[in-house]
Amino acid sequence: MAKNVVSKPMHEQVAEKVIDALRAGTAPWQRPWDVEGMQLLLPYNFQSGKRYHGINAVSLLTTGRDDPRWMTYRQAEEGGFQVRKGEKSTLIQFVKTSDERVKRDQSGKILHDELGEPIKESKKLPQAVIRNAYVFNAAQIDGMPILERTVAGSAWDPIDKAEKLIAASGAKIYHEYSGKAFYDLNRDSITLPYKDWFSHSDKYYATVLHELGHWTGHPDRLNRDMGNDFGDPKYAKEELRAEIASMLLGQELGIGHDSGQHYAYVENWINLLEDNPYEIFSAAMDAEKILSFILGLDKKQELSLDHEEEHFLGLPPVKVPTYLTTGDKIHYNDAIYEVLGHLKKGRVKMQDTSSGNVFTMNRNDRLYTSLLYLKREEALANQQNELIKNVDETEVLPFLEPGR
Repeated sequence: MAKNVVSKPMHEQVAEKVIDALRAGTAPWQRPWDVEGMQLLLPYNFQSGKRYHGINAVSLLTTGRDDPRWMTYRQAEEGGFQVRKGEKSTLIQFVKTSDERVKRDQSGKILHDELGEPIKESKKLPQAVIRNAYVFNAAQIDGMPILERTVAGSAWDPIDKAEKLIAASGAKIYHEYSGKAFYDLNRDSITLPYKDWFSHSDKYYATVLHELGHWTGHPDRLNRDMGNDFGDPKYAKEELRAEIASMLLGQELGIGHDSGQHYAYVENWINLLEDNPYEIFSAAMDAEKILSFILGLDKKQELSLDHEEEHFLGLPPVKVPTYLTTGDKIHYNDAIYEVLGHLKKGRVKMQDTSSGNVFTMNRNDRLYTSLLYLKREEALANQQNELIKNVDETEVLPFLEPGR
């Protein structure tokens, strides 16, 4: 099964798809939540049952597929299914921090266990490496079982769960005769219209959780630069994060997502992503942090995350690199690029250590963006390693094996 040709970094591809969707009238995360009373789910891996995260989730949402189940070609074969001829895969990415190899003795012979199986060992890579994987939607695969959908709200009371989570936050929430919903950073408080102004209770709780997403940006919590007012690029960035986080929270709590609140920001988001495609990766990553923070407010609640996902999502705030520094050595496209120094007007002196070629580039070059992307991924992976250093990588990311 042929893979799609990747000519641009993933964040650029996803940013372009999001821009197209916004211009068409809706973002990938602004989809009707309930279809004939049935709750829609975010993309997840069919084999592991685990949800895709960050930019991978946004990327899969841009395909517009109604079925949330995805898998690699190999996983489809292992399950006894068949990807239909001519179907195109969708790119996802993951950070590989270790490599599993067959263990050998000093003479090079493969070592076996008592059952005669080759002994495998996990070796930590000198630095994190970005790996591509290609997945197919269930609608592209023959032999898949019918998707079992759960009627929204049938298993438990989602509103009660939202109430408990909001109460656990301790956030100051005021109801006023204003017709507006907003978070005030200076007062560290949330202001909302009266409850009976909302046509449905779910919309009220979805709005509260959206504003609670902003609330997490306070310096005493996740400490984001949230901008000053509408029109401020930083304000648009913050709204993008809160929107994606609101979608994630809506699914976790089963209350859906109010998609009618984003229209004022469409042009700002288009300009934002055109100027800096990497912003879609940063926004998706921050949205996962918001989700993890809010779900962790009440540790006594039985949340829908299992132990491995808590390690994966529960990352504390990390200082993400914003530029390349002298001495950086980054693997990219079978080459190693080293930053030799900084020049005037933001230019950087680089060397391709594989060929010895020395050249200059500026921060607007695509190569600079790609190298910075990899540096950021490594910084995040290093932090994740501290959390999961005693957990085998295949247990944490079993659903991200490369396809064929």
